[in-house]
Amino acid sequence: MNIHSVALTAVPRRDSAPGPKRDAILRAAIDVFAERGFFSAQVADIARAAGVAAVVGTTGFTDAQKDEIRAIAAHVPIVLAPNMSVGVNVVLQLLAQAARALDTGYDVEIVEAHHRHKVDAPSGTALQMGEVVAAAQGRRLADCAVYAREGVTGPREAGTIGFATVRGGDIIGDHTVLFAGNGERIEITHRSTSRATYAEGSLRAARFVLAKRSGLFGMDEVLGLGSAGRAATIGA
Repeated sequence: MNIHSVALTAVPRRDSAPGPKRDAILRAAIDVFAERGFFSAQVADIARAAGVAAVVGTTGFTDAQKDEIRAIAAHVPIVLAPNMSVGVNVVLQLLAQAARALDTGYDVEIVEAHHRHKVDAPSGTALQMGEVVAAAQGRRLADCAVYAREGVTGPREAGTIGFATVRGGDIIGDHTVLFAGNGERIEITHRSTSRATYAEGSLRAARFVLAKRSGLFGMDEVLGLGSAGRAATIGA
């Protein structure tokens, strides 16, 4: 497939005037509309209006926005993943396997670090990792996540998944999931040293989605992996 037929375009921020930019996108001759980094389901709406496929790498969607994207995916093909890195999506599969094997007697903590300009916490990737672990152990992240600890917290509650956030400098993205048991601990870590990995994954997603007529897909399907990452991302 000729990669020059793929157009990567960013959705304007919510505080900008979307109308003229949206119209310009709709007039453009593109095959795939790809976007990442903003809290909006607007990209999926634009893709439907333009009749083109979409690759969405945004984080921070509400359940209502995910429902909106699912509805739009009945008309155009969409790949939805908070992290397009091939390595991260392989790690999600490893986490599902580890979580199933370590579901008793191990405490789970997720530590993520990003640059000083990142505005949301925990990161979308950290949340997806938590959702994968929780789902593999037959739980919902919403029922067991602990996002902050301060003061006299008491003993750690069994079955919870803790999150810790670091912000500073130009860190592109580090994520570690810690399974801490008695006498041993297992750490699964992914570190990003270049944003090029996100672009490469996005292009693979664009090639994949061009061959689809409609539907909502995850990076697991793009890469031919299992369904752990997709289930956590879109609630499948």
